[in-house]
Amino acid sequence: MQKYFAFFRLRFTLGLQYRAAAAAGISTQFAWGFMQIMIYKAFYDAEPGAFPMTFSATVSYIWLQQAFFALFTAWIVENEILDSVVNGNIAYELCRPIRIYNIWFSRSLANRISRAFLRCLPILLVAVFLPYPYGLSAPASAFHFVVFILALGLGLLVTVAFCMLIYALTFFTISPQGLMVIFTSMVEFFAGAVIPLPFFPEKIQRIMELLPFASMQNAALRIYSGSMSSPEMKRTVLLQVIWLFILTFCGSALCRYAEKKVTIQGG
Repeated sequence: MQKYFAFFRLRFTLGLQYRAAAAAGISTQFAWGFMQIMIYKAFYDAEPGAFPMTFSATVSYIWLQQAFFALFTAWIVENEILDSVVNGNIAYELCRPIRIYNIWFSRSLANRISRAFLRCLPILLVAVFLPYPYGLSAPASAFHFVVFILALGLGLLVTVAFCMLIYALTFFTISPQGLMVIFTSMVEFFAGAVIPLPFFPEKIQRIMELLPFASMQNAALRIYSGSMSSPEMKRTVLLQVIWLFILTFCGSALCRYAEKKVTIQGG
């Protein structure tokens, strides 16, 4: 465990060096956040009371989505890992007395946390002081905030576990680009990154909430905004834990299988 924590610490420290990229990302996310809010404002003004979430809750959802963007977006992957599989440098990893899955998981986790660490605080601070209802509202209750923190951590782990499937499947492809397009598109749509899940028709929403994608950003953001009751929050957190175990088990098993079948050019 100590060696995996060392990889996590090194990757986290490295990620904190990209301050200029973080500043550019913050400005982009503010622009995108305001644009989304104005679009939803137009819809809410056109049909008041016709939406499953209040405008204030939707605004909070958007600002939290922008603040923790790096935690949940699927296209933030370790390109070094993908390249090592494609060009054969994975051979060096196979010679080390480590579990490749655990190393990749710790690196991916550190990469996302370091990016979010640089971006979330400025976005949250500005969003809190924006005038109502265009700013980040307080959580529905102290209990909602505690469950939000729990769901945020579980959602991050589920996202990393899901992205680990991309790394493992890269062993069986010539290029990971096709996998990236398919997987990232699925996550963006089904996780509520494009449209919050409550805005979908009820029957479709029930199906989407059972998928692993809903256990990513959708769970934590909706809990904070108060659009879930206590039984729904408990069921959502339980579902996050279940999907975390399933995805971790599948990714680890697939990675072990790939390690036994991998062929290095020239070997």
